[in-house]
Formats: sequence, structure tokens, C-alpha cells
Amino acid sequence: MEAKAMEQIINEYIKAYNEFDVEKMLKNVHKDVEFKNITNGVINVQLKGLKALKEQAEQATNLFDEREMKIIEHVIKGNTVETKIKFEGTFTVDVPDGPKAGELVKINGKSIFQFEEGKIILIEDIS
Repeated sequence: MEAKAMEQIINEYIKAYNEFDVEKMLKNVHKDVEFKNITNGVINVQLKGLKALKEQAEQATNLFDEREMKIIEHVIKGNTVETKIKFEGTFTVDVPDGPKAGELVKINGKSIFQFEEGKIILIEDIS
């Protein structure tokens, strides 16, 4: 897959994420997608399949009043793209052992996207 096409799919995915548009987010995601959220080296969310990712994404829309993920840069190696990001979000609810409602969270991290058959097959959010 061409680098430009992968970048465009990722840009559309993140734009839809920022707009809380789950359907648009998942438009170019493979049915066998694997998703991992990794914080401080620990996997705290791991999902397999489009249905599971959709459920997680829909639940996540209820966590934030507002959120924005900004792309800093894409680093492309074959069918894998490492996207450096900055994230800001204001929580709607208290998170157990975490931020409280109304609290602004800022995170610098990266997302790794891997492609298969022209769609995203792997997403790893790492902070």
C-alpha cells in the first residue's frame, strides 16, 4: 500500500475520532483488527475484531466532553505507520483510580497502525 494512502486513512481515522464519529472512524478498519492501549509499558486494553473495537469506541465517546488528538508526524516502515501524537481531553466522568470529571488530561504518545488488504489491521496506542 502506498505511504500517501496509509497517511490519508490515518488522518481520516483521527479526524473522525476527534469528531466522536465512530462509524467514520471504523470505515477503513479491517474486520479482524487488533487494538491495544499501552500505558507505561502495561497493556490496559486489548481487543480483537471490529465489533469489539466499535463497542470500545462508542463507550469512549461518553468519557470526554471534548477531546483532540493532533498528529505530530508519521514515520512509515513498510505497511506500518508510527504516528506521534499529542492528546488533550476533558473528562465527563470520574475514572476509577484516575482523573475526575472536568479534569483536563494531556498526553504525548504514539499510535502504531499496521495495514492489511488496504485497511487498518492493528492499532496500538502507546503513552
